[in-house]
Amino acid sequence: INAEYMGTTANDQKLKRKMMSRIRTPASRSVAQRRYSSSKITPKYTKLFIGNEWVDSISKKEIRVVDPCSEAVVCHVSEAGREDVDKAVHVARDAYENVWSKTDPTARGNLMLKLAALIDKHADELAALEAMDNGKTVGMARAVDIQLSADTIRYFAGWANKITGKTLPIDGPFFSYTRHEPLGVVGAIIPWNFPMLMAAWKLGPALAAGNTIIVKTSEKTPLSGLFLASLFKEAGFPAGVVNFLSGYGPVAGDALARHMDVDKLAFTGSTAVGRKIMVSSAESNLKKISLELGGKSPNVVFSDVDIEAAVEGAHSGLFFNAGQVCCAGSRAFVHESIYDKFVEASVERAKKIPFKKNAPDNLLAQGPQVDDIQFNKVLNFIEKGRQEGAKLVVGGKKGVDKGYYVEPTIFADVNDEMTIAREEIFGPVLSIMKFKTVDEVIARGNNNWSGLAAAVWTKDINKAHAVANRLKAGTVWVNCYNVFAAGLPFGGFKQSGFGKDLSEYALQEYTQVKAVTVKIDS
Repeated sequence: INAEYMGTTANDQKLKRKMMSRIRTPASRSVAQRRYSSSKITPKYTKLFIGNEWVDSISKKEIRVVDPCSEAVVCHVSEAGREDVDKAVHVARDAYENVWSKTDPTARGNLMLKLAALIDKHADELAALEAMDNGKTVGMARAVDIQLSADTIRYFAGWANKITGKTLPIDGPFFSYTRHEPLGVVGAIIPWNFPMLMAAWKLGPALAAGNTIIVKTSEKTPLSGLFLASLFKEAGFPAGVVNFLSGYGPVAGDALARHMDVDKLAFTGSTAVGRKIMVSSAESNLKKISLELGGKSPNVVFSDVDIEAAVEGAHSGLFFNAGQVCCAGSRAFVHESIYDKFVEASVERAKKIPFKKNAPDNLLAQGPQVDDIQFNKVLNFIEKGRQEGAKLVVGGKKGVDKGYYVEPTIFADVNDEMTIAREEIFGPVLSIMKFKTVDEVIARGNNNWSGLAAAVWTKDINKAHAVANRLKAGTVWVNCYNVFAAGLPFGGFKQSGFGKDLSEYALQEYTQVKAVTVKIDS
């Protein structure tokens, strides 16, 4: 995902061409030359994937999967219970102790490269599943979610044989060095907004470091993960190295978090659930955890900007993926001298967003919220904004008659104490607030529980660096938004969590350091 993907540097038609050109694999070039289809796909895999086998859950319970665009039931998938989690952990432990920990790192990396190639090969199917499950357009899923998943796996495949320790000079006749060793069995709990991509963010470093893993997909969006599971078997990964379970957080997720034989738990999701995972770790085996949690990111726009570019940046920073993005720039702070022009231009831009239902082949069309729960939550936030005195300048209602669509919504005259300025909405709702001075906007931007991301828009490079340095966020973008790369770390400050996804830094989350000292006889 980068500024060009999100529309911060180009109009829609130019953006589409750039996104198509980024799809590089031979198998997908024909796809890049045609309009993406909104046609449905029949899910092939609906059971639990444990030890390279497809099995029913022990309870035989199932989860209903709903297409948020039509509100129709797509299929049913097996629901993992605590017994299924225990089974998967046992299989993963056996695979770690007897196979994966003894596999040469180069061989691990080669298997990961085979997996990335298979993701490319099956990109159309994966994108169709992601779009049907999550609600985003097929084109966006293909160009962003699936492509970047393959890129992430490739990146970490290159790290598999490059994880090194250090030799350490200490006093005395000793030779000391460190080893960065795998943790063992990893549990990963995946969110519903980017199911495939977030799975890749956990799988890449965990496997490169030499761990085995159990992935729990979201009960709302399990389909792309289950298809991905089949590719691990096709790529030749040994049985038990990678396991996929579909299940509910309070049952399967809690079982993973509390399991005494899980060495590490990686979670992306809400801050509230992140707290529960910390408790689960403390009350079980003190397993290592990493948490990428919610955000309420400030997007600061100074008076010297090109207003059109800044509006486009704020637009893509919030409305991408129907606002269902943890780092969404939901608090736009705009300098008072350009505030009215910025609000007016933002309203006009929001009015141009098509809905996926009306423009299914438009790469940038807005999809629905993921389900009725999220849909009603967003509408309740909008009503709260009205009640607390914010000025609704566009949107604010259900988008179309069928599906969980919410109109692109913008509030002006928002103050910092309003609910819509404080709490994560996770929907297409932008709050635009006015500021006067640099010190004021930094204080207000930091005056929030979150610290996942932030952005600064200015032509003054000194001001850009100064503000970026003072904003308390794990990622700060300058004159862009949603710029991600496999080699760029991502993770939050404060109640947005701890630990990093992506880049060399992510490997630290899946390894442990051992110091070895040998006495040298002279």
